[in-house]
Amino acid sequence: MNYPIAIAGGITLLAFFAHTFVGIREALSTAPAKLLQKENVANFEVVERNWVQSMCAFQMVTIDLLALSVLLFVLAFTEILGSEKLLALGLAGFYFLWGSAWLLQLLLLKRRTKEFLLLSQWLFWFGCSGLIYWGAQSL
Repeated sequence: MNYPIAIAGGITLLAFFAHTFVGIREALSTAPAKLLQKENVANFEVVERNWVQSMCAFQMVTIDLLALSVLLFVLAFTEILGSEKLLALGLAGFYFLWGSAWLLQLLLLKRRTKEFLLLSQWLFWFGCSGLIYWGAQSL
């Protein structure tokens, strides 16, 4: 058993459940139909279409989290995959890129320092990246 990779898998599975149950509720609360009066917004259809697109992308991340947690558990508890070290290093890089993309978006959107802490998913990505990289060293 590879403890660092198993821990990253557990954290990712927890993120999947948080994304599924809390994140969806929060995202649905921003529906344009709930926040805007259709007759007062000239391009309401465009706003609503953009929101639907963001909801679809949100669900794709949910699937990513589930698939990643399963892959990490398989990597941590079995030896059925080939090139395990290379796969683990690739996953560590993937998590690192997601963390970097999250931080970059916060920077480009000119968010305040407080929001970097409130929207701290980047810590999850970098933390798991480090755990997976650490676990890869023993594969």
